[in-house]
Order: sequence, then structure tokens, then C-alpha cells
Amino acid sequence: MEGHEMDTAVAHAPTAAHPIRLIVNDDLQRTRLTVFFRLILAIPLLLWLTLWGVIATLALIANWIATLISGRSPEGLHGFLATFLRFTTHVRAYILLIADPYPGFTGREGTYPIDLEVDPPEQQSRLTVFFRIILALPALLLTNIFSNLSQLLAIFSWFIALVTGRVPEGLRNFAALALRFETQTYGYVLLLTARYPSLNVGIES
Repeated sequence: MEGHEMDTAVAHAPTAAHPIRLIVNDDLQRTRLTVFFRLILAIPLLLWLTLWGVIATLALIANWIATLISGRSPEGLHGFLATFLRFTTHVRAYILLIADPYPGFTGREGTYPIDLEVDPPEQQSRLTVFFRIILALPALLLTNIFSNLSQLLAIFSWFIALVTGRVPEGLRNFAALALRFETQTYGYVLLLTARYPSLNVGIES
């Protein structure tokens, strides 16, 4: 009887939060003028993201080597790559109309309605680190599908926001879920976590 109760308790125990979490504090309101010119306004962000991406690629290589040797991502590289991923998340949220304000260029946590929390470095299996890209392929494929769907739905959100000054909550929520899976996938590739991306439908707020 006690064993059965213990098994039941384990079965109903809450799943530990993913080390990479998308935080949604968006009110669905959109400014029609910035919605209309959204892609043009995003050009400086995309240029900065491209430049930052070059350095992030070099940091990823260094992080892969360091994590393969020590079994843990160095604090400095982990923090740099986490900030890069957070900035990428802010930019994606802005372009896909998941949020309305113009993002800053620093990727600082707590500065945008769609934000990213990344836990500190954790111990990782050297074997999974060595084969990380191969292991990530299924998640990357699913990320590509989600990304294409989000871009398609963003077109509908664009028209609706131009007329009503709001985006439908259902469209915003799906785009946020897709973005969360995307960030968790890239976080896994960047060695920010050993945890595989989650399809859990819950969103932090």
C-alpha cells in the first residue's frame, strides 16, 4: 500500500522547470503605425543580430571545446551566449508581432515583454556534448516547421493588428509557444543546457 502511494506521488510530482524559459508579459495591444512598418523598423536589429551572430559562432566553438573538456560551460561563455539568445528572442518576438515595443540592443534580461530566463551552467555529459548537433537534428527540424507556421500566422496578425490595434490571443500564444521551443532548441545547440527542448504547452507569465 505504501509503495503504491509512493508511486502515485511520484507520478503526480510536478516536472522541473526547463532551464530555458520564455516569459510572456504582453497585453496584446499593438501600435498600428509601427505594425505597418514593422519589417523596415527591424532592419537595424537584424543587422546588429547578424554582427553579433558572427561573434556568437566563435563563442559557440570555444564553448563546445571547453564543455567537452570540463563537462561544464564556462560562466563567461555561458553568459555571453545566453544574452545573445535572449536578444535573438526579443528580435523574433518583435518581428512576429508577439510583442509591440522596440527591443533594446543589449539582450538584457527584464527589458522586454517577451523575455528569456536561462539558468546558470550545469554539468553535462561529454558524450552528448560531442554529438550535440546530431542529437539536436529532430528538434531543429521541428523548429523549422514551427518557425514557418509562425511567419505565416504573423501575416494574419499583421492585418488584424492594423485594423483593430490588437493581435488575437490565440495567434499570439501559438507564436509564443513556437518561439519558446525555438529558443530551447538553440539553447541546447549552444550548450546552455543539457535538457532537450520541451513541447509542454505551459507558458511562463
